[in-house]
Amino acid sequence: MFPTKNLEHKMLQVGYKNIIGVDEVGYGALAGPVVVCALMIDWKRVKKNDALLKLGVRDSKQLTAAERERIALALRNDPRVTFQIASASPATIDRINILLAAQGAMRRAVSRMMNHELRIKLDKKSNSIVLVDGNRLIPKLKLPQRTIIGGDQKVFTIACASIIAKVCRDQIMIRYAKTYPQYGFAKHKGYGTKEHFAWLTTIGPSLIHRRSFTLTSKLL
Repeated sequence: MFPTKNLEHKMLQVGYKNIIGVDEVGYGALAGPVVVCALMIDWKRVKKNDALLKLGVRDSKQLTAAERERIALALRNDPRVTFQIASASPATIDRINILLAAQGAMRRAVSRMMNHELRIKLDKKSNSIVLVDGNRLIPKLKLPQRTIIGGDQKVFTIACASIIAKVCRDQIMIRYAKTYPQYGFAKHKGYGTKEHFAWLTTIGPSLIHRRSFTLTSKLL
């Protein structure tokens, strides 16, 4: 399934000018941060058969690492695409739980987009709307929001955000692999693979593991 721009066009037709897609990556990982991208496209400058629409954008989980990196680079270099990244550390996740940590990162990413990139006051008069992947609104965000279950598979802007967030988080985990080479972070990016659980059983968690998560597996 390839995402479409249909929802974005509907939002433009009802008067919204700034349509921001938000997605997170790393929610279920055992180690490392949860990373969020808030992304907006200037749709008025996108033509019907535009190259942007032919990048092969889809849910980041359905792309290879090489495909994600290619698309992320194209998005970063496109002047019509604006985005902000925010994250929550394993320590924050353990302190307040993964849901609140992810929602806080979403709120920061959107706020940075509005305040620093668009220089627009964060309120309901800004003609802005946030499209959120999933079924939960972002708490304490003073903007209209719409949740879309499976948004990274259905909505083009959210899919773009998911790709950039995924590439960013993968790069973080590859860097961590140099500090903690025994865990194989470069391969599984902190998720609960059989190999990862085996190393946790053998040597225990690192400083970037989420202690509030179950770090053992019944599969071993």
